[in-house]
Amino acid sequence: MSIRERLSGNEATAVAMKQINPDVVAAFPITPSTEIPQYFSTFVSNGAVDTEFIAVESEHSSMSACIGAQAAGGRAMTATSANGLSLMWEMIYIASGNRLPIVMPLVNRAVSAPLNIHNDHSDAMGVRDSGWIMLFSENNQEAYDNLLMAHRIAEHPDVMLPLMVCQDGFITSHSIENMELVEDEKVKAFVGEYNPKHSLLDDKHPISMGPLDLQAYCFEHKRGQAEGMRNAKKVVEDIAIEFEKMTGRKYNFFEEYKMDDSEVAIVCMNSTAGTAKFVADKLRKEGIKAGVLKLRMFRPFPAEEIAKAVSHIKALAILDKADSMNGAGGALFTDVTSAMCTNGISVNAVNYVYGLGGRDTKVEDLEKVYRDLVEIAKTGETQDPYRYFGVR
Repeated sequence: MSIRERLSGNEATAVAMKQINPDVVAAFPITPSTEIPQYFSTFVSNGAVDTEFIAVESEHSSMSACIGAQAAGGRAMTATSANGLSLMWEMIYIASGNRLPIVMPLVNRAVSAPLNIHNDHSDAMGVRDSGWIMLFSENNQEAYDNLLMAHRIAEHPDVMLPLMVCQDGFITSHSIENMELVEDEKVKAFVGEYNPKHSLLDDKHPISMGPLDLQAYCFEHKRGQAEGMRNAKKVVEDIAIEFEKMTGRKYNFFEEYKMDDSEVAIVCMNSTAGTAKFVADKLRKEGIKAGVLKLRMFRPFPAEEIAKAVSHIKALAILDKADSMNGAGGALFTDVTSAMCTNGISVNAVNYVYGLGGRDTKVEDLEKVYRDLVEIAKTGETQDPYRYFGVR
């Protein structure tokens, strides 16, 4: 029987980490993720976990410590946001290139400059192609659930890649919601023990990790890493089915909200999905067939599945909470439109960059997006596909 609780997103994440009981947590504080290691450190001090907690001098060091711990055969975790993730940049690539299944909650926040502590997705988008699996979370429950599934996905022998669980800074990280927690013993059985095939402390099978890797083998190693990311799709799906049997909560690559008969739809990630669902319901009462596709798994990108899900839509808006600064839309827009093109799907699609630096996403903003889509569906003309909303 599940445990009813009221927790913030950060506290829910820390509780999940307590239930997982990793071997090592190395962390450095940065808003708005600071509470995660802060809450977790109390579990260390009161003996609720036997984790080795390392208070390091920077985020570069926290990921370095996680890499060392994971390479030695331990299960390692950390948490960060924004500029902290940027400071990890070198080590983020080293973690994935060495096929180390580190798990990291990422509380999304705008990356400086200008200095801003509020939510957008510029931090996650900055490392989207670094070889980390990326799961996004609409609410506190999903952030908690994603973290419980994370190690099973990352540590699968066909995957062996690090994984970050994203949630929106302050919007979910600091807001308290009613939740259902899984019992400790069930979590322990579900997550299981970490028994890597190779580790630096296995003296019977000595290995070298992170050596010089030049023309003779580097390409093959990167190709193997890419295959691990491809394999993660099936693993994410399988683990979600197993998780549903335990909790009754269903997850997949994305959620299709009233998409079956929809004519206009929004594609978005994280907390914006909740507002989009509310607006879709409101417009349905007016006779507008509005739908929402909420992406949960951003890496690996479920291109074929998304293309199929939107193939019947007359007009589609892809929302990016980060600007790629490329003059041609945000990262999610690029991936979705590429997926449609590759899979032979032609849908009138427009991009909206929104919410930068924590700018509120209002009901009327999304209503305007849907009404724009209705007009595009009528005329078949997108005009400028690269748009913004909520900016003065």
